[in-house]
Amino acid sequence: MELKLIPLVGINDLKFGCTPAEVSKCFGEPEEIEELNDDLLNDNALVYHYWDIGLSIFFSIRENKIFSSLEIDNKSAVLFGKKIFDLNEKEITALFKENNFKLSESENHEWGEKRLSFDDANVDLYFANGKLASINFGTLQDSSSFYYFPN
Repeated sequence: MELKLIPLVGINDLKFGCTPAEVSKCFGEPEEIEELNDDLLNDNALVYHYWDIGLSIFFSIRENKIFSSLEIDNKSAVLFGKKIFDLNEKEITALFKENNFKLSESENHEWGEKRLSFDDANVDLYFANGKLASINFGTLQDSSSFYYFPN
């Protein structure tokens, strides 16, 4: 199954803002369901884990269980028409630039991963040992907790 990542929109035909039922219709029942509490954002998340395809879908509980973000480590995932996990850091930065998203921040974490953030796309990419390890992305959220779902 090809997983096409569309920043600020969603994955494949699923758009941010859809329900758990719509996600299950697309990907089947999750292999694991987890509930996470985030005191910093004052929100809880329901997470559908699809371990076999390297995908976790997050639903904001505060916002009536809507699809708000995802994490993916599926090596065949496609972003902007390219197999993103086949690219190196420099190529990924150039790919985002070609698609009008500039690098906002780069940080080396103490546990060894490096993070590249493209805030305008609401995308964080994590590298381990110089290779892309995972991607997190979701909807834009402003300080009033309003989620922006572009058409």
